[in-house]
Amino acid sequence: MATERGNRELKQKCKANLAKTTDPVEKLRLQCLSRGASGIKGIGRQFKIMDDDQSRSIDFNEFKKGIHDFGLVMDADDVKTVFAVFDKDKSGTIDFDEFLVNLRPPMNSNRKNLINQAFRKLDKSGDGVVTIEDLKGVYNCKKHPKYMNGEWTEEQILRKFLDSFDTPNEADGKITEDEFVNYYSGVSASIDGDAYFSLMMTNAWKL
Repeated sequence: MATERGNRELKQKCKANLAKTTDPVEKLRLQCLSRGASGIKGIGRQFKIMDDDQSRSIDFNEFKKGIHDFGLVMDADDVKTVFAVFDKDKSGTIDFDEFLVNLRPPMNSNRKNLINQAFRKLDKSGDGVVTIEDLKGVYNCKKHPKYMNGEWTEEQILRKFLDSFDTPNEADGKITEDEFVNYYSGVSASIDGDAYFSLMMTNAWKL
């Protein structure tokens, strides 16, 4: 998980870089990450909500509205430029799965493999979605302070754990592989050293 310190450092780093960059796509990426590790995942959720017809694609007006509703500040020309970059086939719509993949901070293949391994370990049923049932026996609650003092049940702790990957106010108690990768791409951006990222993932998920 992104530690509070890691999140704080990530936000500071992104805000500093934001003042220097002129690339509209990088500006959008940094604005998302300046909200912390879950910023990329959050904008993914924002677009998902807007995709009323489940087509997994959005047009320019929806894109503009999504950026505004998520609270990102971009001038009109930058929004047009970013949309044009992602509308590769000039169809007037962008596939938002592709948009998120390109918006994620770049990660090397080792980091991607670790994230995928962790998700596969969590997804015991193999259906591509992690639920509370999947977490039982994989995520150990017994050492959690609130479990130890009797304040929370195992179920409450597991739900809280799932919510940390979820988007506030839209928590559904499930994590898809995309959400998991979007979350960890943000965590990855907060950790410069590959060795430390590997150690953190291995320890967190007993890989």
